[in-house]
Amino acid sequence: MLRFFRIVDGFIKELTIPEGDPTALLRQADWIDACEPDDDERKILQRLLETDIPEFDDVEEIEASARCFVDQAGVHVHSLFLNLADGRHNTVSVACILQNDCLITIRESELADFRLLRMRARRGQVEARDPAEMLVTLLEQKVENHADGLEDLHRQLEDVSYLVLEDEEAELDEAINRLARLEDSNGKTRLCLMDTQRNISFLLRHLRNEGEHRETLREINRDIETLMSHTTFLFDKINFLMDSTQGFINIEQNQIIKIFSIAAVVFLPPTLIASIYGMNFEHMPELEWIAGYPAALGLMVLAAFAPYWYFKRKGWL
Repeated sequence: MLRFFRIVDGFIKELTIPEGDPTALLRQADWIDACEPDDDERKILQRLLETDIPEFDDVEEIEASARCFVDQAGVHVHSLFLNLADGRHNTVSVACILQNDCLITIRESELADFRLLRMRARRGQVEARDPAEMLVTLLEQKVENHADGLEDLHRQLEDVSYLVLEDEEAELDEAINRLARLEDSNGKTRLCLMDTQRNISFLLRHLRNEGEHRETLREINRDIETLMSHTTFLFDKINFLMDSTQGFINIEQNQIIKIFSIAAVVFLPPTLIASIYGMNFEHMPELEWIAGYPAALGLMVLAAFAPYWYFKRKGWL
């Protein structure tokens, strides 16, 4: 799907696509956003760029030279964005191609960052003077969304912290699952921030004549440094809670094993007595003893009570 945007009086406005003919807007648009473009839409973009449109497999490559480069089509920046699907975060690479008069973004799935940017554009809240500023604004909003996401992760982590450290009735297995999801989300957020840092370093080298844009990029970079420190803090706290949870689970298991061990020791002497008097030898002194049966029972009870009393006195129970 293709969407077209134009800068009008310093603000981004979405253009209405004529019925069945998007090519009429190609030369009018300052920003073309392609979400999961089909073959016909790719041909339209290739006609505009006069070069091949990058395939999604190429966009996913991690080499720095494959993610940020300059060619005859313009300045290419492949940037990682977070996407929430089925309750878990995943990363999606977006190919951004910056030309003198147009910004083109190509992605394989719908992203919250782009939905938010479109909504703000409809309300007249996105300022831009040229395509380069539109790209900077996109990166700036991306970092702001990561900051909001980290705040949400921190709130969720506080809930898990209460669950692990204070709630005596908590299901610790569920806490481990939640911690694993938080660790995964935090790691992917950090990966996106690191990728954005590389994007900004590249743009700072290639937007040399855009003084105001360069200053904005430096501010975004400083924000990223702060967020990177916060992700490190979250990693440390997640690891602490994970270790604590596993420690509490081990303590519970040790308590169970301890009960079984003490029970085995308590019932060992009565079992020994019962084994002795269960032997079938002909000459046993107690066989003819009238009080032998109750005496044996009493001896077994006493043999069981003695280790129990000893363990209780030692504080092991």
